[in-house]
Amino acid sequence: MPLLIGVVVVALGLVAVIVAALGAVLPGSGTGTGAAACQPAPGRSSAGIPASYLALYRQAGRKYGIGWHVLAGVGKVESNHGRGDGPGISAGRNLAGVAGPMQFMPGTWAAFGVDGNHDGRTDIYDPSDAIPAAARYLKHNGAPERVRTALYQYNHSRDYVNKVLRQARAYAHHEPAELGTGNAGCADAFSFAPPPGKAAARAIVFARAQLGKPYKWGATGPHAFDCSGLTYAAYRAAAISIPRVSGDQWRHGPRVLNGHEQPGDLVFFNTGPGTSTRNPGHVGLVIDRGKMIAAPHTGTVVQVQSYRRRTLLGFTRPTAHQRAERIPHGVAR
Repeated sequence: MPLLIGVVVVALGLVAVIVAALGAVLPGSGTGTGAAACQPAPGRSSAGIPASYLALYRQAGRKYGIGWHVLAGVGKVESNHGRGDGPGISAGRNLAGVAGPMQFMPGTWAAFGVDGNHDGRTDIYDPSDAIPAAARYLKHNGAPERVRTALYQYNHSRDYVNKVLRQARAYAHHEPAELGTGNAGCADAFSFAPPPGKAAARAIVFARAQLGKPYKWGATGPHAFDCSGLTYAAYRAAAISIPRVSGDQWRHGPRVLNGHEQPGDLVFFNTGPGTSTRNPGHVGLVIDRGKMIAAPHTGTVVQVQSYRRRTLLGFTRPTAHQRAERIPHGVAR
């Protein structure tokens, strides 16, 4: 076959292989992964959550495919898992007109209320009904893929969204031994970033094709790259727009919990002159657990390296960022 066609066929084959490999560790791709597998062990309490509420968060999370930590974060912020002393939690309504442990407006409850305990009633004050109703409402508004959007629909406040997610992350950190299988598939239920997919695979294919090309500060290809120039170009090839330099790429996020990184994520390091935890000086593209493709420094070439080092700062997932911009095909920018 002609050389150009052959290159395209090989590249497409690599995409298929990488996507298949990603599927082995993604939620929903097989048994033992996904939000259902990432529920805590039955009968266990978690960070002060009443056992009855914990069981309901687990059940609703399993049914609606949402990490139980997210539901527990909502329950904590709204009513301290039904233990709050404010009005409207166990009877009546508060000044905003909301009611029950998950704090529903009457109209929303009428549309999304659930008879979770199958007693023939949808009781806004009964956590057996209110918790699955909250999961149903979050699912309707885009969770788990767009969890921030879903939480914002739940309560139109960015501070509220951030507060719930901070609480949910705290629950996720509290009991790592209880997250089912413990594999990387659990990451996305708790890091609030959808799993990498075809775009990440394309970025990896692009980065692999640059192996051996020289490092050049400020370069974004095609003949040379610096570290962030390589990651920028890789995601540009995947039709995803990210900032140009490593510090901006880090702040662009969204962050992924250390230990839950997956192929296609960016990995950052606090190394080099003038760098800090808010302005990392080096970045690479994760291609496997413990391995990345990176353009290290002047005098080196694009290469595969270990990212397990003292200066490791953390990971982000460009494909999951709610502000990630798809670059239209055929448009140069």
